[in-house]
Amino acid sequence: MDNTWLRIVGAVLVILSSSGLGFFMAAQWNEHLKTVEKLRKMIFLLKGEIVYANSPLPEAFERTGKKAVGELGALFENVSERLSGQQGESFYTIWQEEIDKLPGEVCLSKEDKQNLKGLGEHLGYLDMDMQERNILLYLEQLDLTIGYLRKHKQERSRLYTSLGIMGGLFLTIVMY
Repeated sequence: MDNTWLRIVGAVLVILSSSGLGFFMAAQWNEHLKTVEKLRKMIFLLKGEIVYANSPLPEAFERTGKKAVGELGALFENVSERLSGQQGESFYTIWQEEIDKLPGEVCLSKEDKQNLKGLGEHLGYLDMDMQERNILLYLEQLDLTIGYLRKHKQERSRLYTSLGIMGGLFLTIVMY
């Protein structure tokens, strides 16, 4: 009798934990979409600061960072601080190092981070027109990523939650 209750509790815990993992993965997909959308808004703000306000890079990054909350805003502000207190480092080096310091909670894939690093490769030393084109190219990449994430959001959410629940049930059956 005692053993049966332990098995039932164990089965319920396995199903709940695997279901929770499925829901977590679905939430990660959604969070990734939100993060990329926020990044797109920030890059638009940065473009406005560089092209229309004609701000130098440290000032443009500072203003953009202050308009955004969270880790991405901190990224822009950190880049601004390091550019202001420049010690002979190139902008691209500072940009790469700060992107590498982004905490794991920031839902960006390796590809997203690589593309973001690529944006910094041509900022700061090209003329205004080339910087604007580079930013527009990056914005197009972000639009493609956002389109993909939105298109597959519902199906991936269903897939992850279903796999979590079914995986838990499968494990429970296998354990009995």
